[in-house]
Order: sequence, then structure tokens, then C-alpha cells
Amino acid sequence: MEIEVTLPDHLATALDRIGLPVSALCERALEQALRRAETLRALPGADLPHYTERAKTALRLAYEHATTTVTTADLLHGLLEEGTNLAVRLLPVLGVDPATLTASPTTTENTGPAAAALELAHSEATALGHNYIGAEHILLGLLAEPSGIAGATLRARGLTLDTARTAVVAALAGFTRARG
Repeated sequence: MEIEVTLPDHLATALDRIGLPVSALCERALEQALRRAETLRALPGADLPHYTERAKTALRLAYEHATTTVTTADLLHGLLEEGTNLAVRLLPVLGVDPATLTASPTTTENTGPAAAALELAHSEATALGHNYIGAEHILLGLLAEPSGIAGATLRARGLTLDTARTAVVAALAGFTRARG
């Protein structure tokens, strides 16, 4: 199948400058977008073998909270509502009171940022060398996703991806040491 793409001048110039073929770039972007959509659509009834039980519960709660489509605000709500996961336990340590985290009900968002946040959660877990996706990785994914309501809410409270990632690594290292 052939699809014609019209790019803004600044993107076309950047592609010319680095010599990347548009077709390869578009194909990769489309693959990522499809993977995000599949991830989000599969969640309500999916087995999700790589997700921890707390992360699965948080995702279920996010779906139950969503009015039409799942947003990053719903994902954050699911983490907070589950209440016992590492992400929620780290928030006060990072200077964020979980009780103050609510997204504005007048703000709308499509499913794109939520799907991207879950894909980023997977990337964060992989980058940390973890073979599972926990609530802490979902928190990192929410912070890494630049367009989501939840990430904006967390960043407005002073939380950064680097700080949260450092706290996750330290907490898990402490947990591993305590178990050993």
C-alpha cells in the first residue's frame, strides 16, 4: 500500500539534512502507534503476564474510572486507588502528597498519551533490567510521556523523571538487599 505524506517544511528540512528516508521513518512511527493502540485495547481483559498484580489492579481501576477512553489521568487514578504499590509509596518521599493528585475534570485527552505512557513504562522497565512491569514503571511512563495530563500534574508538583527513576532504583535496591 502506498500512502502520500505531506510534511511541514521544518520536518522535511530536518529529514533532508540527516538523510533519513521518509518511508522508513513513517513506517517506524506507524509501527509504534499501532503497538500503542494494541497495548491499550488489550488491557481490559488481557492476561498481561509481565505486569505485577498491583499494576494489573491499577490498570483495571483506571479502566473502571475512565468515562469514555482511558487517559493518563485515569492511569494515575488507578495507581493511587490501588494504594499499596511502590509508585504510591514513593510519592511522599519525592515530596508529592498522593491525596493532592487529581486531574482537572474539564481537561480532556485522547488515548494516545495513555498508550504512549504504557509503552514508555515497558521501556523504563527494560532499561532498568527488569523482566516485569510494575506500578513504579507506570509512574515513570506517565512522567516520560510529555503530552499526558498525569505527567503534567506530577511535573507541576516538582517531580521529574530522573528523580523518580533514581528513587525507584534506590527503593528496589533496598528491597533486594533486605530480602538477601
